[in-house]
Amino acid sequence: MDIRPAATLVLTRDTDNGVEVLLLQRTWDAVFLPGYFVFPGGAVDQQETKARKHAQGPDDASISQTMSLDEGGADYMLAAVRECFEEAGILVAVDRDGRAIGGDHTVHGDREAVFKGELSLADLCHRHELTIPLDRLAYLSHWTTPPGPPRRFDTRFFVTTAPAGQLASHDGIETIDHLWINPAQALEDHRSGERMLGLPTIRTLRVLSEFESTEALMRYADANPPEAFPTDPWPAQKKGRPVTLEPGAPAYDEAAELDPEGEGSTRAEITPGQPVEIAAGVVRLTAPNPGMMTGPGTNTYLLGHERFTVLDPGPNNDTHIERILELTGGIIDQVVVTHTHQDHSPATKALKAKTGCRVLGLAAPEGAAQDQTFAPDDEPEHGDLIVTEAGILKCLKTPGHASNHLCFLLAGPDMLFSGDHIMQGSTVVINPPDGDMKAYLESLYDLLGESVRIIAPAHGFLMAHPEAVIDYLITHRLAREHKVFRALSDQEARSLKALTAQAYDDVPEALHGLAARSALAHLQKLQSDGRARQQADQHWRAI
Repeated sequence: MDIRPAATLVLTRDTDNGVEVLLLQRTWDAVFLPGYFVFPGGAVDQQETKARKHAQGPDDASISQTMSLDEGGADYMLAAVRECFEEAGILVAVDRDGRAIGGDHTVHGDREAVFKGELSLADLCHRHELTIPLDRLAYLSHWTTPPGPPRRFDTRFFVTTAPAGQLASHDGIETIDHLWINPAQALEDHRSGERMLGLPTIRTLRVLSEFESTEALMRYADANPPEAFPTDPWPAQKKGRPVTLEPGAPAYDEAAELDPEGEGSTRAEITPGQPVEIAAGVVRLTAPNPGMMTGPGTNTYLLGHERFTVLDPGPNNDTHIERILELTGGIIDQVVVTHTHQDHSPATKALKAKTGCRVLGLAAPEGAAQDQTFAPDDEPEHGDLIVTEAGILKCLKTPGHASNHLCFLLAGPDMLFSGDHIMQGSTVVINPPDGDMKAYLESLYDLLGESVRIIAPAHGFLMAHPEAVIDYLITHRLAREHKVFRALSDQEARSLKALTAQAYDDVPEALHGLAARSALAHLQKLQSDGRARQQADQHWRAI
């Protein structure tokens, strides 16, 4: 799939409520992000280059250098200005006397012609003797749509102060609503499920929420252009042969982390029983239990040099247990467990019998999926510190996937051992009654407050850009919750099966049995939030 260049313009203004930004709601018929609130923006047009002669400020070479491009940086800026005019009715431009145009300027009569493609930005500027002040825009961020969505964009975000005197208005075709809103309030609306926001929008709002004035924001943006997004392929090994990994490939982050010089020394595959050193004193050993729910297998992590801490020893598999004992020499001081599902903790009992190690984790709740043989010596509290030879582990309570789930943050490399709270390549199962969607989302938000540099999941490779990973998971879950809520009705009660069929219409019908468990988790969260209720006949309706 081709990745299209695109540009977004963040408009800000100062109010008694602090800095506010303009958001537009996309139509529910949109192929990409239907119903989401976004900043004005869209694809870069080939005609953008012609508008360079109507621009003032830095030239294309200077802009491109800031954006880590060989050329064409100015075209992204011009596209952002044009798209903002089309979608929001606000044009960042000055007249021949150098004055910012107002709401009564005749150029506004040509908005529809630009929207339809009958007039290019260059034509518009020529007709109305306007200049685009690129020096009033600051480069804010760079995002590339991850694999999966029907369309992918390489998008540059810019920010500018909204020109006075122009009123925003949605176009009624691609966008169906608009509002000025404080960034912190927009984030709170997203968290409560009242407003759908995409990952780049969330991250941008989080940055904007830190500033009390547009002047301070623009100073920051001018002085702190974003780092270049990884676009270069990375060499690695697979089945003994050299391969090239593209950004977004499962093993890409790990290859870049473990082989920063790009020598092609890392493996782009996970082989059970094959140890991989992922940090100083940290070895990943994958159990031989691959499957639909476990991916390539459950990752066990061995922390230490001479005396070891074993994190998530895995299933009760003799081969895997013997491999752990071989790699540690049997010198195991402690076993630390993220949760007690059958692929994570059962090997603890054998390791305890063979080494006398201490066992840390939370006792198993009831349920067939739980390891009832798990017998912890200590049950750590949130924030407790555990000493290992590889560094200090900070215990983080993260219920959701399981009521007794813990994550552990290793100081030094700032590596988060995420268990099943965050998995690579798929979202985790939230299966009531032990699984709790509300607790899961709250735990994800809590992780955003921790200093995490890289994620070591229980299934899959290392994952970089932890904030982006977490924000994506939150956004994905809230988008699904919104579909579940839209499938509800306050007039007619509906069964779980009927709701699942509508809310998970993008999931193969053969998987609707599993999807129904997630749908139930969403419904229970909506009930906790006071937005849905379950009747005595087990049917659901909206409140």
